[in-house]
Amino acid sequence: MLAPKLNIEPRFARIDGRAAGWATSPGQVPYPRALAAMEARAAAIAAGDAEELVWLLEHPPLYTAGVSAKVEELLSPDRFPVFPAGRGGKYTYHGPGQRVAYVMLDLTRRQRDVHAFVAALEDWLIRALKRFNLDAEVRPGRIGVWVDRKTPGQPVTEEKIAAIGVRLRKWVSFHGVSLNVEPDLSHFSGIVPCGIAEHGVTSLVALGRPVAMADVDEALRQGFCEVFGPMTHAEPPL
Repeated sequence: MLAPKLNIEPRFARIDGRAAGWATSPGQVPYPRALAAMEARAAAIAAGDAEELVWLLEHPPLYTAGVSAKVEELLSPDRFPVFPAGRGGKYTYHGPGQRVAYVMLDLTRRQRDVHAFVAALEDWLIRALKRFNLDAEVRPGRIGVWVDRKTPGQPVTEEKIAAIGVRLRKWVSFHGVSLNVEPDLSHFSGIVPCGIAEHGVTSLVALGRPVAMADVDEALRQGFCEVFGPMTHAEPPL
C-alpha cells in the first residue's frame, strides 16, 4: 500500500512552470527502437519542436554498454544481446520486471547543472521507494540508489536497487533510470553491474515488497512531481 504523498516545493522544476509529459508503453519494447525514438524526441525537444517527456517501459532481457564499459566486465557475452548505449556509466541489465524510465528534460529551462540533475534523479527514486516503506540511499562515489539488506544472524550487505545512466545533448537529457521491481536477478550475473563487483543487486520483491508495476508507476509519478514539478499524460513516442 502506498504511503501518503509528501508535500514539498519541487527542487528541479521548470522555470516557466510547464508540465513534462508522462507516457507508459505496455509490453516489452525492443531496445534499438526505444533508443532511436528517445534520441529523436530529445533532438526535437532541443529544437523546440516537442515537449519534455518521461517514458516508462520494459525491455526484453539485454545488456547495455555505457561509454565507460570495459570488455572484461561483460562476463557472459553470449547470454543476451549487448547494445552500445551512448550514455554514461558501464554495463547494465534491462529486462522484464524492471521499470525503465527514459527522462528527456530540457535543462536549459530547469538548471544547467549536471551534478544537480543526477542528484535530483536519485532523490526522485528514493522518494518513490519511501512510499513502500523502504529506506534507500545514495553512497559516496557510487551513482545509483542503494539499500541495506539486514538478514538475522548475517552481516548487513549493501545492494543496488536502481541504476542511473544519462546523457546530455544541447542540454536535453536522455536515457535515465531503471528500478528493479521483480526482474530475474540471476540475469545480472552476466555482467559486473555498473562496474561494481563487491556489492550485489536487489529488487522490491526480493526485499519483501511484492508490489504491482502499476503501484510502482504511481509512486514514481508522485515522486517526480515532488522533485521535478508537474507532469501531464502523454503518448509514448512509438
